[in-house]
Amino acid sequence: MSHHVPAPTTETGELPQDHTGAILEVTKRVASLLKATGRPFALAGSVAAFAHGAPARFQHDTDFCVRPEDAEEVVAALRKGGIEMRESSEDWLVKGSADGEQIDLIFELARRPVGADLLARAEVRSVASVYMPVLAPTDLMAGRLAALTEHYCDFGDLLPIARVLRERIDWARLDREYRDIPLADAFLYLLERLDVIEPRVRLRDGGGERGGEGAGERAEASGKEPRP
Repeated sequence: MSHHVPAPTTETGELPQDHTGAILEVTKRVASLLKATGRPFALAGSVAAFAHGAPARFQHDTDFCVRPEDAEEVVAALRKGGIEMRESSEDWLVKGSADGEQIDLIFELARRPVGADLLARAEVRSVASVYMPVLAPTDLMAGRLAALTEHYCDFGDLLPIARVLRERIDWARLDREYRDIPLADAFLYLLERLDVIEPRVRLRDGGGERGGEGAGERAEASGKEPRP
């Protein structure tokens, strides 16, 4: 028997407003202003996942990575471009807003300062017809794993990203970096159980780095259809 899952609602019982189009417009506006500074940057977060082909599951903001040493210049440029900027209680980001949507300028990702190497790995992608640098898939997933906490641990949000990008993510690297962090390790274990990635013991032995190919071969050998 199937069970109907009700759509999420606000505290007043109304359906939440769809901000997808508005967030994309703000993303394009901020990216254009950042390009004009000449400073390196990269789109991050759920909009970056969308740029790589993941489903559009935007939360409430758009995120950009910039180097800490560029913060003052970048913030000034956004203010000049009409973006309302304000200090944050966290020392690793600055917040802004435009047209009712929130913007985060991130100076630290996966517990490390945003640096030239991270931004150099970014891939230029089209976001609603505007090209901009987007965090590479492995760096994007690393940032999401590092953000997991006991108060925010939504595997349902991460799983579609892992499925879509599984062949483009260096899972061996993520296993090395996150196997000792309980929540991140639990998510990687879940991916193993769902045949999204190789068993990590094989990754550690150099048996493979990308999840999709080995996972499909393993499912074929067991007589099962590979899971999408």
